[in-house]
Amino acid sequence: MRLRLFAAVVAFGVAIPALTACGPSVPRADPRAGQPAASGTDPDPASPTAGQDTPGGQTTPPARTGLGGPSPSASASPKPPASPQGVRDTGNPTGRVSVPAAAQAVDTSRPTRTIGNGSPASCTSTAVVRAIAAGGIITFDCGPDPVTIQMAATAKVRNANGPKVVLDGGGKVTLSGQGKRRILYMNTCDPVQGWTTSHCNDQDHPQLTVQNLTFADGDATGQRTDGGGGGAVFVRGGRFKVVNSRFVDNRCDRTGPDLGGAALRVLDQHDDQPVYVVNSTFTGGSCANGGALSSIGVSWVVLNSVLRDNEAVGDGANPARAGTPGGGSGGAIYCDGDRFSLRVAGTVIEGNDAKEGGGAIFFVSNNRTGTLRIENSTLRRNPSHGFETYPGIFYLGSGKPTFASATIR
Repeated sequence: MRLRLFAAVVAFGVAIPALTACGPSVPRADPRAGQPAASGTDPDPASPTAGQDTPGGQTTPPARTGLGGPSPSASASPKPPASPQGVRDTGNPTGRVSVPAAAQAVDTSRPTRTIGNGSPASCTSTAVVRAIAAGGIITFDCGPDPVTIQMAATAKVRNANGPKVVLDGGGKVTLSGQGKRRILYMNTCDPVQGWTTSHCNDQDHPQLTVQNLTFADGDATGQRTDGGGGGAVFVRGGRFKVVNSRFVDNRCDRTGPDLGGAALRVLDQHDDQPVYVVNSTFTGGSCANGGALSSIGVSWVVLNSVLRDNEAVGDGANPARAGTPGGGSGGAIYCDGDRFSLRVAGTVIEGNDAKEGGGAIFFVSNNRTGTLRIENSTLRRNPSHGFETYPGIFYLGSGKPTFASATIR
């Protein structure tokens, strides 16, 4: 019988070790729809491999300024992405959880480079790709009105250019994948982007921040590097955070037992530090798993944000049931691995859907050391059509989750 334990505010709390966030393997789904999955040890599916961590000899683009291009690929946005300050209509307006210094927006008042020269036509896909490759603090000058830049290619971070790469849309810029491609990619273990250390899976750079931006219609379907996923943004290694941003209608492959992240897919973070998601909104995402966020072996801190109407559409869970392609877990968030943590605070997660387990959150720590904490947050109307341990949540971790001033229903 499916657990429906909490109808209103969950006031109890269970002591949980210091948080760290999401990691790699997934539980076996109970084939009987509506029944919680068994809590025994689950086999660990194949995790991404780093390959050989040896220096590459690729040439890196020089730092440049004035990267606006002549061909018009920006247009007036039919759906303004945000207020000019980029903070008033993203995230949860009632979220009041304090944001640590490490999770706050980066000061971009003195940018390294600027995309555009004051007109929408100067803000092109080519200019975005070049600026991201060159690195540094990047802002936009596309005129006074909101614009949508139709990305004709995926922007890729060059690992030697940084160490900081900051992309700030000023609350007026939408990057669109046009339903054809992933929008942004960073991978410290990808030799094409240049190896900069002998330990690519645990290096402290690049440090990528996206803020005051909208990412729309990204699609990573068919991408296979490190397992794929990440319809809008894929990150492996270094550090990553998202501030005051919106992710709308992003996609990745519809099937696969451990593939996920219609908006964000993250593998590895330096020193196991968390990915911060602050004052941001995720809507309309669809993928095999993780309709918004997905990770293996990575911790998350999600603050004052909204995850709404995302879906995990795979079939067969993880490991995949016989005769199925797998997937369908984590309507909003899919976290898998060993020792990691997920903290959700000041956040609304609602209207998400999982064909298998965890309509809101799928959390599996294979060695049962991972921790989940939900505080000052509301999770509601997140159906799990196969299995769950709490309403909208499938959890296997260290002890029980901690719920503090949380509404779970």
